[in-house]
Amino acid sequence: MRYTSDINVFVRVCAKMTDKNSAVQALTLVKQKISEAAENAGRSPLDVELVTVSKTHRPEKITPVIEAGQRVFGENRVQEALQKWPPLKDQYSNLELHLIGPLQTNKVKDAVGLFDVIQTLDRPKLARVLANEMTARDKLLELFIQINTGCEVQKAGVLPDSADDFIAMCQRDYELKITGLMCIPPFSENPLPHFTLLKEIAKRNGISALSMGMSSDFEVAVEAGATHVRVGSAIFGARGF
Repeated sequence: MRYTSDINVFVRVCAKMTDKNSAVQALTLVKQKISEAAENAGRSPLDVELVTVSKTHRPEKITPVIEAGQRVFGENRVQEALQKWPPLKDQYSNLELHLIGPLQTNKVKDAVGLFDVIQTLDRPKLARVLANEMTARDKLLELFIQINTGCEVQKAGVLPDSADDFIAMCQRDYELKITGLMCIPPFSENPLPHFTLLKEIAKRNGISALSMGMSSDFEVAVEAGATHVRVGSAIFGARGF
């Protein structure tokens, strides 16, 4: 069972919510918990960006959260995002969309066109295709490199021992804007050592942004130094569609 923080009861309650107003209430609570965790660590809450994960949820469930002031969202799949977000981006200003799921090279054109940040850069071919597409569009996206901190064979991400070389290659060979690192700790383990490892890799490579922490462990991540937390079920409840 996944290592859990003191928000377990809160997450379970949120996962059962269906009323659209409940998501707005949960958003407020999550922001409060982020603020408390930041203050406990001697950090400013303003240094932590909440990426609200809206995967599998329909626009009508997302809209109240946007209207409550949330502007940064995360999606796992390019095709699903293409169905939902262009009309929302037309309707609401200053929305920022992060791709937080695996990116296939044949989806890069669509991804670069729609997303503002891609958090899952994890292999040389993808780096090359992203660089070519951004050059063709004259569009420079912020990129995070996904690090497989648990060295899990079934999970995407650069292995920790290869991270320094991969970061250098992306910056040197493709002139990519690597602004952050991202990780998803193994489900059954204490996430703190993984967050600490990610922070160490970032520090020695001069990278400031750390995307780490999800619904079950975002408080731990904030106290460990996360600049971005990816929270979905604790806001929207169970998966939609």
